[in-house]
Amino acid sequence: MNAVVLAFIGDAVHTLATRTRLVCECDCKTDKLHTMTSREVKASAQAELFDTVKDNLTDDEKAIYMRGRNAHTATTAKNATLADYKKATGFEALLGYLYLTGNADRLNEILKQQESI
Repeated sequence: MNAVVLAFIGDAVHTLATRTRLVCECDCKTDKLHTMTSREVKASAQAELFDTVKDNLTDDEKAIYMRGRNAHTATTAKNATLADYKKATGFEALLGYLYLTGNADRLNEILKQQESI
């Protein structure tokens, strides 16, 4: 599957997982939840999360990440450096791959790292 398509799905997976966690942790209004979610799913935060998990990735996961990072995208970073944007796209591709292949345990293992940042 195209790496950009994997990143498209991975972005949605990451956003939903983050929203779900925040709703369970915080009894906040939706505008506050949105602000908190945006802070955690922006490119720079995804790049930081990737840096946390990169040493524990399998060779296959690293290859998926590289495909996403090196993919040509039609959009550009609005509020992130190009390096963070590419790293985030690779990370999203990895999340999309894990989701689409049904590897929920591994997906959750990676997303749990976000709580420690």
